[in-house]
Amino acid sequence: MPRANPEAVNIAIFAKAPVAGTAKTRLIPALGPAGAARLHRLLVRHAIATAQAAALGPVSLWCTPDASHRFFRALAASHDIAIRVQQGHDLGARMHHTFIALTPTAPTLLIGADCPVLTPALLRACARALHAGEDAVFLPAEDGGYALVGLRAAQAGLFAGVDWGSAQVMAQTRARLKRGALRWSAPATVWDVDRPADLARLRATGILTKV
Repeated sequence: MPRANPEAVNIAIFAKAPVAGTAKTRLIPALGPAGAARLHRLLVRHAIATAQAAALGPVSLWCTPDASHRFFRALAASHDIAIRVQQGHDLGARMHHTFIALTPTAPTLLIGADCPVLTPALLRACARALHAGEDAVFLPAEDGGYALVGLRAAQAGLFAGVDWGSAQVMAQTRARLKRGALRWSAPATVWDVDRPADLARLRATGILTKV
C-alpha cells in the first residue's frame, strides 16, 4: 500500500479569462490587448505545470468571471484539472471562499498566475511549513503583494479590508496575522509580472521563451 504524502496539500490557482482588453490590463501599453491576453494564457499554463510538477496533491483552477471560456475548458481536458468558479465581491472574499471550500480536506496553497519564478521546490517548502505547524505561509512579492498564500484552515477576516493591487497588501495582511496571533512564515520573496517594466526581466529568465 503506497504511503500518504506527508507534505500533501491542495493547490488552487486563480485565473482570469484571457479576454483581450480585460486580461493583464497593465501590460496593454507594451503588448496591446491581444498580446497581453496571450501572455496571460502562457502564464496560466506555466502555473498549472509548476503546480502539477510539485506532486503535492489535487490542483484546481479557480476562474473568473466564470468557467465558460474555451481556454478553461481546454485546460480541464489537457491537464486533467478541476475547474471551479471564484465567488465573492472582491479578491479577498474570493480567496476566503476558496479556503473555506478546500481546507477541510487538506492544507491549501493558493497562487495566482503572475509569478513565473514560482517553482515546485518553493511549493514544497510552503507545504512543509504548513505541515510543520504554521497557520499560514506566504511568498511575498517585491511589489508589496504576495504570489502565494497557504493556510491550514480558513481564517475569517484575514483578507478583509485589504487594499488589493496596492503596495500595502503584504503589510496589511501582516498586521491581520499579528492581530489574529497566527503563526506564519515566508520561505522566499519573489517577483511577478504585472507592469511593462517586468517584461524585460521575464524575457531574461528564459522561462517563457515565447514572450
